Amino acid sequence: MDDIDKAIVAALQRDGRLSYQDLALAVSLSPSAVRQRVQRLLTHGGFQVVAVTDPTTLGYPVMAMIGLRTEGSAREVADRIAELEEVIYLVLTAGSFDVLAEVVCVDNDQLMRLVDDDIKAVPGVHDVEIMMELAIHTHRFTWRPR
Repeated sequence: MDDIDKAIVAALQRDGRLSYQDLALAVSLSPSAVRQRVQRLLTHGGFQVVAVTDPTTLGYPVMAMIGLRTEGSAREVADRIAELEEVIYLVLTAGSFDVLAEVVCVDNDQLMRLVDDDIKAVPGVHDVEIMMELAIHTHRFTWRPR
């Protein structure tokens, strides 16, 4: 990514609905050049333009981070956990957990069913720790490479 790509990404992070014309004015290129750059970045996975949601205002007030210790392949466990619709974020980690999954649920009963019926049933899940999220403190989507 060069400085123009970074400027395009920064502008889209501020407003993902900007037109190619508005982006072109912001980075001093033609709209067609900006369109080509955006398409290249999208194709190569540099970023996505998506709507950012707040689960709590959409009827999912129960949020939790679930730490998993695994036996065998943590990747295989993560592949299975990723299939669960309540999972919104999933990472393989080093440290006390092998996998961290962030989940959203409509209530505590759904969270309990998710953990007991779905997550604990995945082969290779050895230990599960639930960390209830009390509030979203920082939800940042403006990170940029330097």
